[in-house]
Amino acid sequence: MKKRRLRSSLLALSLLCSLALTGCSSAPDNAGGTPSAPAAANPGGTLVIAELSDATQLDPHKGTDIPSANVYHGKIYEGLVTQDKNMEIQPALATEWKKIDDVTWEFKLRQGVTFHDGTPFTADAVKKTFARVLDKETASPRASLFKMIKEVKVIDDYTVQIITEYPFSPLLSNLAHYSAGIISPKAIEQYGLKLGQHPAGTGPFKFESWTPGQEIVLVKNENYWGNKAKVDKVVFKVVPEDATRMAMIEAGEAHLAEPVPVNDVERVQSSPNAKLYRSDALGVDYIGFNLKKKPFDDVRVRQAISYAIDVDAILKGVYNNVGTKATGPMGPAVWGHNPNLKPYEYNINKAKELLAEAGYPNGFNTTIWTNDNKERQNLAEVVQSQLKGIGINVEIKVVEWGAYLEGTAKGEQDMYILGWSNMTGDADYNQYFLFHTEAQGNPGNRSFYSNPEVDKLIDAGRRETDPEKRKAIYAKAQEIEMNDAPMVFIRNDQDLVAAGKNVNGFWMHPSGIMMLNDVTIQ
Repeated sequence: MKKRRLRSSLLALSLLCSLALTGCSSAPDNAGGTPSAPAAANPGGTLVIAELSDATQLDPHKGTDIPSANVYHGKIYEGLVTQDKNMEIQPALATEWKKIDDVTWEFKLRQGVTFHDGTPFTADAVKKTFARVLDKETASPRASLFKMIKEVKVIDDYTVQIITEYPFSPLLSNLAHYSAGIISPKAIEQYGLKLGQHPAGTGPFKFESWTPGQEIVLVKNENYWGNKAKVDKVVFKVVPEDATRMAMIEAGEAHLAEPVPVNDVERVQSSPNAKLYRSDALGVDYIGFNLKKKPFDDVRVRQAISYAIDVDAILKGVYNNVGTKATGPMGPAVWGHNPNLKPYEYNINKAKELLAEAGYPNGFNTTIWTNDNKERQNLAEVVQSQLKGIGINVEIKVVEWGAYLEGTAKGEQDMYILGWSNMTGDADYNQYFLFHTEAQGNPGNRSFYSNPEVDKLIDAGRRETDPEKRKAIYAKAQEIEMNDAPMVFIRNDQDLVAAGKNVNGFWMHPSGIMMLNDVTIQ
């Protein structure tokens, strides 16, 4: 039985191999010059973070996007377990755990912990949190992460058992997900579905205020059970303009800013007042098709467009070689990645052949959606230009982030540009939410892709306990997905964050979440 510091061994093996080759730490890139020895950092102060997009809401059971999770995950809310820089499972609100049998996990809970609203943390909070995320009334888009849980059994105030319907290999990884943050049972009862306006967790920061479209303010939790945050306050400022975010860092008006436009990498590196954090991530950027709309219900049309898009040119011209070329639905740092997949080659003649076979020898008119992100807008323009080569006329529609998520979840788009950040590091998180029929719409499958064979493989991968057999299952699923082409996979992500030279202790989780607890400002 494995207890304290138990590793999610399947994930760790893949990540350690990958990280040994690529280096996934969030150490600052000092290519622009090595600064002199920093002055001693003084605790306290206000950390200002300039963000492209506002959160959509602050309910961990309703969240589907990184801008929201960045505010509450690991700050307001904590789970039973957490992941370190190497994606290894570590204790959080659970101090130790053991596997009783194939379907039963027992967790010993941390004592002396209090929620932000003064409620003591006990096993009852764990039980009520998972009951809420699985409640149909909550309608959580992340309920599928936990639908295999048959029962959360309270043994005593500080011991719980999680009993699943079948052996589920990625359970610990899923428990480290932002939607597994433990919520105050008092807040659940008091606020119901309006919890997002009154978040109450156990984390190192407490919610203070939210002015939609402008800023969210968190304050230090003075009663935190662990190592207290070094800063007194965190302000997430919404700054849609890329140039303004970078200027705020250089002027000292903000301490962290993201995303950094790929064309501003050299600017940040050479700035005397800024440094760049550049780290490999678990996400993939893609161009999706809405399979519920013609002509994208025809696989030949989707394959034609896949052949007509020059990904190598996009990586160089749009992304300034930040990130690596995607060869499939998930990158090499994700456990279960199929290294034998081959991406679609750039082949205009093949694309024209397939379009003609599908009944569109002269092409057609369509639209592509993107949110207000500079790189995605540039990508849309390049795709617009490239698809003219096969007679497809593309209109670009730029949509504000919240409206973009809502519209694509409803299936209003023809084509769309998006990314998927793997929050657990396990193939299941990518495969289920991007490709399973049950995940269509808001949970993540915004292509409305459905293939019964893929569904069966994904379900089988969830139940299989043998690592090699699981890999084989996911390898087969990825082969089918590449052939069905519900998306054009563009690149494996890198996270870019600009920081003031006076900021220390920051790191970026490979899932794209800012880790702020140890941040200091000189």
